[in-house]
Amino acid sequence: MSENANGEAGGPGLRTRWVELAVALLIMLGGAVVVFDSMRIGAKWASDGPQAGYFPFLVGCALILSGLAVVVGTLRHWSRLAGSVFVEYDRLKPVLTMLVPTVVYVIAIRYLGIYVASAVFIGAFMVWKGKYGVVPTLSVSLGVPIVMFALFEIWFLVPLPKGPLERMLGY
Repeated sequence: MSENANGEAGGPGLRTRWVELAVALLIMLGGAVVVFDSMRIGAKWASDGPQAGYFPFLVGCALILSGLAVVVGTLRHWSRLAGSVFVEYDRLKPVLTMLVPTVVYVIAIRYLGIYVASAVFIGAFMVWKGKYGVVPTLSVSLGVPIVMFALFEIWFLVPLPKGPLERMLGY
């Protein structure tokens, strides 16, 4: 990490205060989604006990309050956090090279199903990052989703997101 004339961290990178604010706001947003959906399905105490959304509602409220506490703390110490660097840009690049494909994978699950998306994701990473050959890549990238399919869909009877291939095969 680089230091400025005052000995403080201050190299080019994401500042701690902005990262703290962004994460706190995301936590609050997640809490708000939980609260909203809990209220949609019922978050009251009924005559026979708590409704389905009662405890998730409390968790959502706790998330909102926790995020708010971080926002308030960050704003109270705004000037003290001014020179603090959370991560330098050159150290952020390897994180993003893993994060971006993972986000694409999560989105692909919606359209391809978890098994096909997983096969592509595993295979792509084995070739790109692991530099594996064709035989190990195909065996692992096809083997893992097939085993997971058998485990979840056939043995445990737990349906996971499916795409066009599984529908075509009758699942």
